[in-house]
Amino acid sequence: MIESTDRTPLPRDFFDRPVLEVAPDLLGRTLVRLTDDGPIELRLTEVEAYAGEADPGSHAYRGRTARNAVMFGPPGHAYVYFTYGMWHCLNLVCGPEGFASGVLLRAGEVRVGQDLARKRRLSARYDKELAKGPARLATALDVDRTLDGTDACAGPDSPLSVLTGTPIHPDQVLTGPRTGVGGDGATHPWRFWIDGDPTVSPYRPHTPRRRRA
Repeated sequence: MIESTDRTPLPRDFFDRPVLEVAPDLLGRTLVRLTDDGPIELRLTEVEAYAGEADPGSHAYRGRTARNAVMFGPPGHAYVYFTYGMWHCLNLVCGPEGFASGVLLRAGEVRVGQDLARKRRLSARYDKELAKGPARLATALDVDRTLDGTDACAGPDSPLSVLTGTPIHPDQVLTGPRTGVGGDGATHPWRFWIDGDPTVSPYRPHTPRRRRA
């Protein structure tokens, strides 16, 4: 049985704050994805913060491009990118417009629309694995580049929105280095997750990619 949670959408000023405030405050919130087949709702359990041009680990570190332009726009919008030629990842833009910070949604518990998520995540053995990692989360929620720039604060008809849900007490939030981030941003403790939650993805350090001979 799903516990009673606050169905109030998060307003834009929730996202119009420093990224290191927004990221842990997203844990426990309810991400809603409206698909053509029906809604999917996910309780966020793991996120990572990226601080734009001040953060070597951020896509925006070297400035604005066609790919990352949404990150420089108003807070509360979705930034979706394609990685390794295979996977999409979903971020929520935060902080003041022009500063390009955002939160990568790394994992969550699918609570509504599990049947829809299972159809897209056929390799998941258990429901706790449906959105266990950022690529799996995006796949389970049918997220791709067509959702890049979506306003998550536009109202109940938006294909993406975030509800208040049940915020996590700070004592239950753990923090550590971001997964797979190398270089000067490798040690930033900007990954946040709910202690003991089975949907949280395992930490993996950055592994340099070797050039082919």
